[in-house]
Amino acid sequence: MCGRYALAADPEELVEEYDIDDLFAGLPGPDYNVAPTAAVAAVFERTVKDTGEVRRRLAPLVWGLVPSWSKQAGGGARMINARVESVAEKPAFRRAFSLRRCILPADGFYEWYQPEGAGPGTKVKKQPFFIHRGDGGRLAMAGIYEIWRDPTKDREDDAAWLRTCSVITTQATDAAGHVHDRMPMVIRREAIDRWLDPAVTDPAAALELLSVTEAEQLAAYAVSTAVGNVKNNDASLLEPLAPDDEQDTLI
Repeated sequence: MCGRYALAADPEELVEEYDIDDLFAGLPGPDYNVAPTAAVAAVFERTVKDTGEVRRRLAPLVWGLVPSWSKQAGGGARMINARVESVAEKPAFRRAFSLRRCILPADGFYEWYQPEGAGPGTKVKKQPFFIHRGDGGRLAMAGIYEIWRDPTKDREDDAAWLRTCSVITTQATDAAGHVHDRMPMVIRREAIDRWLDPAVTDPAAALELLSVTEAEQLAAYAVSTAVGNVKNNDASLLEPLAPDDEQDTLI
């Protein structure tokens, strides 16, 4: 699964990178330890009802999808990821996959490697790794989003609407697979327009736009176990460990 990631970019950088039309309030600043239920920067497109114009937006979504048909808002933290193998069919995800796709920009993501002998009652701890593009570029993680309405609040009250998202994941390529068996799917630059297009509602067509970051494009290095605590959130989390401090050197 993808359970933590980092995005150090300011919203203004993302506006330029993704040709954003509308910048929404409430976007988080640089976040080096993005965790489930946090507000995250998301890129998506919506059709304006009055004019029919399609506008590209950069807006905050809560990481952890709550289906529109859910009776309550709780439980989103359990659906931070949607497996590509079932995203087009699973009831919790299929409507969003057809109608509400997004991009979740990331500098990279964290995964925890379990060395031999690690586990309950041992002194050997899981080692976090930061996995990123080797060329320094950002990952355009493929996502889906949903809009849930609180039936106890007035429709005109913006607080009545909860906007949430999930990261689509796949089997890890070799570079990431040494650490964990799953990794985020990504959207190539040339496929972004079609991926975000709300007129593309055929699940089969959407699946064809998903990509896997090839192993040779990824790099990974061990980082401090401090990333395991969501209260820790600064650039030091991205610093590679000195070789003597690593539990295991994999990549």
